[in-house]
Amino acid sequence: MPLHPARSALRRWLQAGALSLLASTSLISPLSQAAETLPDQLRIGYQKGTVNLVLAKSYALVEQAYPQLRVNWVEFPAGPQLLEALNAGSIDLGATGDMPPIFAQAAGVDLRYVGYEPPQPRNAAIIVGKDSRFQRIEDLRGAKVAVQKGSSAHNLLLRALASAGLSITDIQPVYLAPADARAALASGAVDSWAIWDPFYAAALLHGNARTLKDGSGITDTGSFYLAAGAFVHDHPDFVKGVLAALNQSDSYLRQQPQHSVKILAASMGLPEDVIERLVSNRDPSGVFPLNDTIVAAQQQSADRFYQQKLIPRDPRVSEVIWQAPQEAGQ
Repeated sequence: MPLHPARSALRRWLQAGALSLLASTSLISPLSQAAETLPDQLRIGYQKGTVNLVLAKSYALVEQAYPQLRVNWVEFPAGPQLLEALNAGSIDLGATGDMPPIFAQAAGVDLRYVGYEPPQPRNAAIIVGKDSRFQRIEDLRGAKVAVQKGSSAHNLLLRALASAGLSITDIQPVYLAPADARAALASGAVDSWAIWDPFYAAALLHGNARTLKDGSGITDTGSFYLAAGAFVHDHPDFVKGVLAALNQSDSYLRQQPQHSVKILAASMGLPEDVIERLVSNRDPSGVFPLNDTIVAAQQQSADRFYQQKLIPRDPRVSEVIWQAPQEAGQ
């Protein structure tokens, strides 16, 4: 599958930057376990749209890095459910969009941000039926809009509404998980749907939907890797090594695009044309340590949701950022 020529230079730059940044923080290869004891098992939460984790699972990247470890992969329909499991102690680490950790932290969940992936603004959108009368975000005033509460799409919806001079009180939000939301849009029970890939691509290609507005120009945070606070406290070098193993996924995707598309399609249970669209709209995406810019953008999202009374308190994102252990001499 050919890569979009307009983004080839960006891809090369980001790939080089990822290697440089990861090398500077010693995330290139898993560390030896001399300094700490391995956990008995690693339970990783993932979603259909978390491309890097789906590929890591399929290529057994963590299992190869830690052959003596029992690794369990647990699929969730969306980020809020994944972090509920993290809070309950059912998983140790997982990846979500930008809003689930904010909702979780506001609810008192003991979590840590351990890494992030850059934004993918073309992989999420607010969509409507092909024959819908709605042509602009401004037209959604009074409309029923389906969205997974506390998800990255929830944040996208608020940002899109704000760009049109509207707020969440100007629409009728209908909080549904992705499968239920797709059915609601198809039946006409809702007018619009804020959603991410692969559900977004599937709705466009096989669900009689069209894009009202994607995240371009309004999405400035990406996905986050989260872990239980106690887990990273007890196993910091191990978490660092796991992130290094996961970081190989994007290289597999770039080097073996057609094979990776087949793997993703089989894993997600979706047609290959849906995955091809998802991948073609996706920029290079390694696993990075959080920086001040990303933390500030995440805090702005938290502030926005608190101001609109969608979370009970305004959490301080900077208080739950994990710092990877440094090598001697760094």
